[in-house]
Amino acid sequence: MATVSGLIRVMERAARKAGSRLRRDFGEVEQLQVSRKGPSDFVSKADQSAERTLWDELRQARPDWGFVLEEGGTIEGDPAKPRWIVDPLDGTSNFLHAIPHFAISIAAQEPKPGGGWGDVIAALVYQPITDESFWAEKNSGAWLQDARLRVSGRRQLSEALIATGIPYQGHGDFEEWSRILAEIGPQVAGIRRFGSAALDLAWVAAGRYDGFWESDLQPWDTAAGCLLVREAGGFVTDYRGRSLPICHVQVVAGNDPLHSRLHKLVAGALKS
Repeated sequence: MATVSGLIRVMERAARKAGSRLRRDFGEVEQLQVSRKGPSDFVSKADQSAERTLWDELRQARPDWGFVLEEGGTIEGDPAKPRWIVDPLDGTSNFLHAIPHFAISIAAQEPKPGGGWGDVIAALVYQPITDESFWAEKNSGAWLQDARLRVSGRRQLSEALIATGIPYQGHGDFEEWSRILAEIGPQVAGIRRFGSAALDLAWVAAGRYDGFWESDLQPWDTAAGCLLVREAGGFVTDYRGRSLPICHVQVVAGNDPLHSRLHKLVAGALKS
C-alpha cells in the first residue's frame, strides 16, 4: 500500500480541482466542433483557467516556491526552496478535436546547493477523463492510485510497443524523426502516437508502452514523466545517453534492455 506524502496530496488536490474543470470544458468543446469558428479560443481559455487553478492551489500550499508554467512562464520563488513545473493541459490538440486523451502534469524540482536546479523530487500526471493519477517521489517508487508501477518486462524489440511524437507544422525536425523511425519501425511490434508526452511517459512507467522517443519537447511536458519512468525501474536519457534531471530536448525511455537497444538505434539513425 502506498504511503502518500503531504507533497503528493497537495499535487493531487490541485490536479483534481483543475481536472474537474477540464472535464466540464471538454464537454463544451465537443459541442463547439459544429461551429464555423472552431473551438481554438475556447480551448485556450480552458488551458489558462486550468493553469490558474493549479497556480492558486499550489501557491496556497507552498507560498514561497517558484513556478515554471507553460502559459505563465517562470515565476521566481525562494531560491533555497523547490519549484513547480506545470503543464495544465498536455494534449491540447486532442482536447481541441474532442479526443479524450490529455493530462495535467505537475513536478517539483529541488534547487542545487550551489545554485541552479537539480533533481525532480515529486511528480504527478493526472488524466481527467479516466480519473487516473500516476505519481512518484524520488526514491519511493511510482504508483497509479495505490498500485505500484513497474516498467515492462519485455526484453525483445520484436515484442515491444513503442510510443513517439511525430513532428508537425512548425514543430520538430521531420527529417531526423523519419531517419529514427526507419531504424526503429522494422524492429518493433508497433509504434503509437497518441499526442501527449506526459501520458506517454506515464504509460511507459505503467508498462503499457515498452519504450518512447521524442525530441523538441519542453520541461513541463516531461519533468513529471521522467521521474515516473525512473521510479518504476526504467531509464530516461537524451539521444547521447545522458541521464539528465529532466530530459526534454531529446528523450529515449524504456526498461534496461529495451532502452539500450532503442538508444543504439537512435544513435545509428543520427549518424547515418
